[in-house]
Amino acid sequence: MSEAKKLAAEKAIQYVEDNMIVGVGTGSTVAYFIDALAAWKDRIQGAVSSSEQSTARLQAHGIDVIDLNAAGPLSLYVDGADECDPDKCLIKGGGAALTREKIIAEASERFICIVDPSKQVPVLGKFPLPVEVIPMARSLVARKLLELTGGQPVWRDGVITDNGNVILDIHNLAITDPVAMERAINQIPGVVSVGLFARRPADVVIVGGQPPLVL
Repeated sequence: MSEAKKLAAEKAIQYVEDNMIVGVGTGSTVAYFIDALAAWKDRIQGAVSSSEQSTARLQAHGIDVIDLNAAGPLSLYVDGADECDPDKCLIKGGGAALTREKIIAEASERFICIVDPSKQVPVLGKFPLPVEVIPMARSLVARKLLELTGGQPVWRDGVITDNGNVILDIHNLAITDPVAMERAINQIPGVVSVGLFARRPADVVIVGGQPPLVL
């Protein structure tokens, strides 16, 4: 699938324009995008990064990393996904960067999602749904998630997010109404964010080797 990931990442470069500040996500497919973006480092103002991992890769290519507070609204955000449904709703957070990814997506006029064909599903939920949680609320949130979703929350032991929080992954879901589930999970005290990108889905999905899926 690495070739499909590379093809998707290189296709996303066509959305980059001179003098942009580009929002950049996290993950193996995004790593190819960052490598391709290196050729633009003297034509763009810089990038807003969703993780320490992506920040390090951007800086290694000589691309300036800009704080979102200083950047303001963004024209473009490019990121991957763990799953994508036909409505361009996503599950993200396999790399534990979901909160910052969701913030940058919200700040961006256009969200381009780059994936390989294995990430396309008819219904979200085969990939465990990540939820970022304040550490003291881990057990409370797990009980509430079990009650709310009927899935099985599992603590991603040993993983601490860049924000200092923990991850619960909800297994055994079939998410037929991702917008409603995203809204409901967000209301649980102790939840920082949930890896459902449904209220604000991708605007364009680029699948490596296939034509882009656009609104």
